[in-house]
Amino acid sequence: MKLTVFGATGGIGGQIVRQALAAGHRVTAVVRDPARFTVTGERLEVVSSGLDDPEALREAVAGRDAVLSGLGPRKRSDAGIAARLTRSVLTAMEAEGTRRLLVVSAAPLGSAPEREPLRDRAMMSVVGAVLKPVYDDLRVMEDELAHSAADWTAVRPPRLLDKPLTGRYRVAVGGNPRSARVIGRADVAHAMLAMTDDPAVLRQGVGVAY
Repeated sequence: MKLTVFGATGGIGGQIVRQALAAGHRVTAVVRDPARFTVTGERLEVVSSGLDDPEALREAVAGRDAVLSGLGPRKRSDAGIAARLTRSVLTAMEAEGTRRLLVVSAAPLGSAPEREPLRDRAMMSVVGAVLKPVYDDLRVMEDELAHSAADWTAVRPPRLLDKPLTGRYRVAVGGNPRSARVIGRADVAHAMLAMTDDPAVLRQGVGVAY
């Protein structure tokens, strides 16, 4: 497949690029600072671009089978960037007729499963309150997706870890897996790539966790 990856210098975005190249895909990585991007490969194209101008992004998404985004706030002060930057990506995709988009969101936006342990419900509630500006940003982003023409999927991980790829995780379409507490960035990337051509997750939020 021909894939475009936004947020390619981040933990999840970088993993998406590496795993996609290893799987034989052609990848366009869109980065603001090429000096921070160290991945190389024969099937890799690196595009340096700001992300606020949809016109500047059109060439990067034109003719692609899917666009995958690791864009999002990393701390409270980053709140607002997920919705704003995803809006630019959506506008560029719509102008080029590219439809498939997968983005990183967060577990607190998903519904709790039946018989979720009280401890896990309480933990999710506390995290949601502490990082409310971040999750409000992601809610606006998901609302933008819902009102777009894109075939989107919002992948919602809980707390992220830096650990090697395992390929062993649980997926819940429309909600969260039971006791969704942690997952590695590499496995989030793996899940996103696996969902790229899965019709069951179109226009859905999908929880992923160990």
